Amino acid sequence: MMNFLTRLSRFRRSEWEMLASALIALGVIMLMQPLSLTLFTLSFPVTLIGTVMFIVVSHFPE
Repeated sequence: MMNFLTRLSRFRRSEWEMLASALIALGVIMLMQPLSLTLFTLSFPVTLIGTVMFIVVSHFPE
């Protein structure tokens, strides 16, 4: 875990892309769940943040 956090602080692409992908997946799961209106309402911003984050970090160095 410490290695992951160290590489995250160095702005390397692979860790940030994994984090952005996890945010996108979380947003989609929040969108499809039938139990909470609050989670459904927050699903679009979470997915949008993950998508924009993925676009930005795709320009980071390998």
